Amino acid sequence: MRRFTPDPYVLLILGMMLLATVAPVRGPVATGFGIFTKFAIALLFFLHGAKLSRQAVIAGLTHWRLHLTVVAATFVLFPVFGLIARALPEAVLPGSLTAGLLFLCCLPSTVQSSIAFTAVARGNVAAAVCAASASNLLGIFLTPLLVAALMGARGGQFSYAELQSIMLQLLAPFVVGQIARQWIGDWITRHAKVVGWVDRGSILLVVYGAFSAAVAQGLWRQVSLNQIVVLGLICVALLAAALVATVGAARLLGFTKADEITIVFCGSKKSLASGVPMAGIFFPAASVGLMVLPLMIFHQIQLMACAAIAARYASRPLEAG
Repeated sequence: MRRFTPDPYVLLILGMMLLATVAPVRGPVATGFGIFTKFAIALLFFLHGAKLSRQAVIAGLTHWRLHLTVVAATFVLFPVFGLIARALPEAVLPGSLTAGLLFLCCLPSTVQSSIAFTAVARGNVAAAVCAASASNLLGIFLTPLLVAALMGARGGQFSYAELQSIMLQLLAPFVVGQIARQWIGDWITRHAKVVGWVDRGSILLVVYGAFSAAVAQGLWRQVSLNQIVVLGLICVALLAAALVATVGAARLLGFTKADEITIVFCGSKKSLASGVPMAGIFFPAASVGLMVLPLMIFHQIQLMACAAIAARYASRPLEAG
């Protein structure tokens, strides 16, 4: 019966979504909450940097086959899925929402949740840090090209401030943690649960913050309930196809279980944090809300699904890798 029992962490994520619906953070509180979330994410990367051995980091940096697999899933496979979704008839889903699905498929992978889920599932965290960060950096250049080629949207260029923000929030804490490892590495090893709490806590913060922003922007007034249900089912199918494809590719190419986990979590997700500001650049202000709605729904579904998948991976015997 245990396999039919809901995962407690999935229930916590659902609880965050419900809380954001009835009590979203707004105004100055939302600003403060966003700052707090950034600190939590920075702490997550610091702890991962302090926990990982220097040899593991070097192995992650040089694991080019894994990185190419993640990039192919993110910027080749997903756009193909998006073109298929765009071909859906208007009777199934309005053109504005199918366009939003295609935009979703052009985006880079998430960073913090990809790495957090990889850590929970006992995957290759060092490679996940590199793969997820590289996906976001490549997305600065590849996403505008894909949107222009597939959708005909005209976008601007990203500023160096955006690039610096990614580096400061993600890679800088990781590097600092690596430097501090010689002093705190033993303590981190003895208190491994601390890293687990930060992993899970950071994801809950992201869920609550992202869903609060969607509710505050009038999410439930823009589309009908039927359209949301259909869109949700399509997002589930899209995520399922990506998960099956990444697992199949990882096993076909002979990756280890730890590397398979990294490919699955880094190659099957899309970034809400990158997608919303990009949409503001690519599309007219009046259409941004509908364009990012598929991304908002997909984002919540991927977090819930990956929480359950990470728990399943984590339950495997230690000797299984």
